[in-house]
Amino acid sequence: MSPTTFPALLQQFFTERLLGSQGASPHTVGGYRDTFRLLLRFAAAHLHCTPSALRLEQLDAPLLEAFLEYLERERGNGARTRNQRLAALHGFFRYVALAEPARSLQCQRILAIPPKRFERGPVAFLTPEEAQALIAAPDAGTWIGRRDRTLLALALQTGLRSSEIRQLCCRDVAIGTGPHVRCLGKGRKTRCTPLRPEVAALLKAWLCERRGDPADPVFPSARGGGALSADALAGIVARHTATAGRACPSLKTKRVTPHTLRHAAAMALLQSGVDITVIALWLGHESTQSTEIYLHADMRLKEQALAHATSAGIAPRRFHAPDRLLTFLEGL
Repeated sequence: MSPTTFPALLQQFFTERLLGSQGASPHTVGGYRDTFRLLLRFAAAHLHCTPSALRLEQLDAPLLEAFLEYLERERGNGARTRNQRLAALHGFFRYVALAEPARSLQCQRILAIPPKRFERGPVAFLTPEEAQALIAAPDAGTWIGRRDRTLLALALQTGLRSSEIRQLCCRDVAIGTGPHVRCLGKGRKTRCTPLRPEVAALLKAWLCERRGDPADPVFPSARGGGALSADALAGIVARHTATAGRACPSLKTKRVTPHTLRHAAAMALLQSGVDITVIALWLGHESTQSTEIYLHADMRLKEQALAHATSAGIAPRRFHAPDRLLTFLEGL
């Protein structure tokens, strides 16, 4: 029995494993798709062949390690993105090890590539003044400007993920009594997010101008009317951030991405006194552990805690170990 070719294995992995037996969400499938789209282009350029002509044995551990290095060095991806791409590769080669046992050694070497450790820096978010400057940046006199202003206002108020904004359809927006947007998030969880009156008014005006069918994207691309790509959305945010920096200089020192807008929405809720469990539900987090990063980022909460931590008139004293050996250990 001849071994299955790499193109056939890759197609089977998506159709039989991800979409078939696992029933993966569109977000998961999209992440795997983007990973292999990048990998195929990288491998084809390095091996001087077309993606369809690639052989499975050519995708060995050294090539994949070079691909991961390329993501960081050439594309500027961080360790988190690198690890997400690696997880997708691991998922595929676990499937290959079962489908093609003769390739088990190659798969083991690839599965042994470890994820990269990284430091968790402070959460980047926008202040209310910066958020308002960003919303005001697009030119409302143009079709693209009105689209972008509505998109930015929605993202900053709802905290939707990049993929959730891009996949939002006209039928997912309810304007009227109790205006809200409905989206399918991670883990196939559907959630509804209420809209403030001013954001609902912007969306209502935009949908009237958009005149899309129920299944059409709320925010179409300028070319063809299809959904925005991830790069296109990132470009919109970066472009208007540069414009907003003229009116709000503090934006010039910040790297603002679509995910920064999600952080800004969460911080606005936290600073308004909303409980962290409600914020977790608002953002579609699996647990409050993912939401606790915003507690660490809010200096005002820490300052309030410091103000309540009075010494009650007792002067603090330094601990002195009662034993020489303990003193030695304390001094290390």
